[in-house]
Amino acid sequence: MSIENSNIYVNREISWLKFNERVLEEAEDQRVPLMERLRFVSIYGSNLDEFMMIRVGTLFDSLLLGETAWDSKTNLTPQDQLDGIFRLVKILSGRLCCAYTDIVAQLRDYNVQQINCEQMDDYEREIVTKYYNDELRPLLSPQIVDKQHPFPFFINEKLYVGLHFKTAKDKIQFGVIPVSDVFSRLFTFPGPEGVGYRFVLVEDIIAHFADNIFSKYKIQSKFVMRVTRNGDININEGLYDEDIDWRDEMERLLKKRRRSTAVRLQLSGALEPELLKYLCKKLDLTEREVVIEGQPLDLSFIYPLTEKLEQHHENLYYDALPPVLSFNGPSMIERITKQGDMLLSLPFQSIKPFLDLVEEAAMDPLVVSIKITLYRVASNSKLVSSLIKAAENGKDVLVMFELRARFDEQNNINWSKQLEEAGCTVIYGVEHFKVHSKLMVITRKDKGKLSYICQIGTGNYNEKTARIYTDLSLITANEAIAKEALNVFQALLLGNFVEESNHLLVAPLQLRNRLLDMIAEQTAIAKAGGSAEIMIKINAISDKELIDQLLLASQAGVKIKMFVRGICCFRAGIPGISDNITVKSIVGRFLEHSRIYVFGVGERRKIYIGSADWMSRNTQFRVEVACEILDDTVKAEIMHILDVLDSDDVKARQMDADGKYQQLFGNAMTEHTDSQRALYQYYAEQGAETNVIEPPKSFWEKFQHLFKNNH
Repeated sequence: MSIENSNIYVNREISWLKFNERVLEEAEDQRVPLMERLRFVSIYGSNLDEFMMIRVGTLFDSLLLGETAWDSKTNLTPQDQLDGIFRLVKILSGRLCCAYTDIVAQLRDYNVQQINCEQMDDYEREIVTKYYNDELRPLLSPQIVDKQHPFPFFINEKLYVGLHFKTAKDKIQFGVIPVSDVFSRLFTFPGPEGVGYRFVLVEDIIAHFADNIFSKYKIQSKFVMRVTRNGDININEGLYDEDIDWRDEMERLLKKRRRSTAVRLQLSGALEPELLKYLCKKLDLTEREVVIEGQPLDLSFIYPLTEKLEQHHENLYYDALPPVLSFNGPSMIERITKQGDMLLSLPFQSIKPFLDLVEEAAMDPLVVSIKITLYRVASNSKLVSSLIKAAENGKDVLVMFELRARFDEQNNINWSKQLEEAGCTVIYGVEHFKVHSKLMVITRKDKGKLSYICQIGTGNYNEKTARIYTDLSLITANEAIAKEALNVFQALLLGNFVEESNHLLVAPLQLRNRLLDMIAEQTAIAKAGGSAEIMIKINAISDKELIDQLLLASQAGVKIKMFVRGICCFRAGIPGISDNITVKSIVGRFLEHSRIYVFGVGERRKIYIGSADWMSRNTQFRVEVACEILDDTVKAEIMHILDVLDSDDVKARQMDADGKYQQLFGNAMTEHTDSQRALYQYYAEQGAETNVIEPPKSFWEKFQHLFKNNH
């Protein structure tokens, strides 16, 4: 069967929504602790918000430009894709409401109740009335909207209480009250026995007292509304002009983002038809982009909500799985240079050895330079503090800081200023290409001889996400790898790209071609009757050429195992086309984030870890780096990780030939494998070289094995 003529390709946007549906399944799963289910509700909502701002925003832009055939794989127009997106979003919205309602109902058993003002007792009503009069009312900015009063600008993702007034039939008149960010969303009352609480959301309080604000009007209905706007940034707009400071331009574009085109209107309930039409006209939306929600429109309040009962109801949360400290010796430099390569497997192992390495390098008199690429860092970054210290100690510190890391732009701008002030050399990458690689080289000079320590990772240098994302970090003193990494930095300084390397795969000029060559090599082996295998762990795959070559490899008999957390733009298991490919998606307590590429079997097997997903944006429009694993011990460890992932039948979903993901959890009498739990146990049993385990620092580091009775 021809690849082109088959229905094998899947639209990228629909595939992403299917991934978010798997997140929603965790919120629906009765086996997941209640507060963790609530956390997945919030994750689903924040994921969808970003998708609407970026992906849907991009599709709106393409409509304005008159583009017709946007998706090269499915040939769906932007209009077709938007129709499919909002159709599916509205279906999932109903499920989200059911999940939220179910969780809140079950929380009543633990004396946690969401209420509205009508459900308050006299004592609670008195407290809320005083809070409204003393704290809320003075800061509210209510506004009438009619022919005499201009239609307001609704800020991106901000909540508004709306009121529709009874007027003559030919008039539209309503009022809006912005819900200020100054207010805490949660207002709580002590619960029975002091271990629970009743809570009300501030938008419900404002809506309740809105009658007093608009006492001269006859209120027909009340509602809460929220507008989502296009959040994509046009980085070409003046960003590379010679006379414009990049940071200043990025800050200007961030402000512009807040006033961009509306792409979605969320409402807490159905509106009168004439008011809905009026709002859609003013916001330049159609009713397709209007989503009626049954749960709160902004779910960010869930995080502070879930922290309140931790010490009283531990059974509502995951058990603690503190990251294992894999090395606790006095010198990371000595450990790497004398004992060989080290692989950190986050979050099962702590990021502390890497942070210790950078801190030690900042103080080591033999270190002459540190070069590093930064994409996302923590708001209170120990790593950046060490780099500043290194510069202050006279080291040559080069930081390639990517200002265009989406939604981290302001944080990166702030840190880049501090680095420059400390004496670091800060560069911002290559025109039109994001630098997404995770790369660091420390250079030491001892008695005139240079030596190197190089780090290549799959995830960001972020202490916060290092405790919840699965990532791999290779630290090596291999000189050949380090010199190739230095070539990457040299190219960035000159505004060029690396064209040739041996152990590194570097985008945009060679990574994709090298991947294609290795797929072709396995295809040729299979055609010759040999044993050929490919194993890939990535977050997303949409690059059509890579997909097509994998399909041809499957048809030649290459056994292909893929672990794709999110977007997968083809269907596996189709007879004669992709039946030698299995695709699994693992969604659990940790966010699967590591990228691993494996080609071949036995002694001919090549293993790489890196920063790139198999998407066109990564392979063609970003600077990405993947590194070949040369150490046999590290190779064995990575293969063990993949084997454990392959055995997961608890959190893994496998794609069928229809493109649907089926949960693998089978007979409850048999033992099952939660890969994330199993990997934690593996590293915990290994322990540190001094058998030290790092204690948890906050609630979010507490995780529970969901199926303890089955292990």
